Amino acid sequence: MFDTQIRKLIDPALDWQGRKLAAMGATADGITLAGLALGLVSAGFIANGQFGAGLIILLLSRVADGLDGAVARATRPTDFGSYLDVTCDFLFYGAIPMAFVWFDPASNGAAGAFLLTSFYANGTSNVGYAILAEKHKSRVAESKSLYFSRGLLEGAETIGFFVLICLFPAWFVPLAWIFAVLCFVTGINRVLLARKVFGTA
Repeated sequence: MFDTQIRKLIDPALDWQGRKLAAMGATADGITLAGLALGLVSAGFIANGQFGAGLIILLLSRVADGLDGAVARATRPTDFGSYLDVTCDFLFYGAIPMAFVWFDPASNGAAGAFLLTSFYANGTSNVGYAILAEKHKSRVAESKSLYFSRGLLEGAETIGFFVLICLFPAWFVPLAWIFAVLCFVTGINRVLLARKVFGTA
């Protein structure tokens, strides 16, 4: 919901840093993989109850997630780079709830499973929309490698949620149930949008 507004604020700084990294020989795919590695390390700390360290590394991983696109724009964006970025993002988004489940399976298991199911459903609706949008480019206004639709919950809200549960891990269960319901609402809305946009031949 807030991704577009946030990108307008942070993209100039990211692009400036991206040009510097590109000049130093950094590659977008390398930064994508580094961001994933940091995200998985963050999940490891969270699973061991080290929520502060996990949060710091999580935020670093998301900085890397922003920088990979900036480096790509400073060099040569590729379709594979976009594909790799989305794949790594999905793995990261699954790893953080899984870490909370591993930390306390008895207390967090049911809410974590429901949350991951909502991520799976919401992510599928988003990727499916992107596939249809690529097929029907004339019906989609945005110009980008992957045409993801906007929704109630997007990347910024998900990162905000991760920050919140790292700061208040005892609140994981109620927050996870609430966020999961909102994810399902987002997915349903996206399916309805896809029907409206692509429902005709």
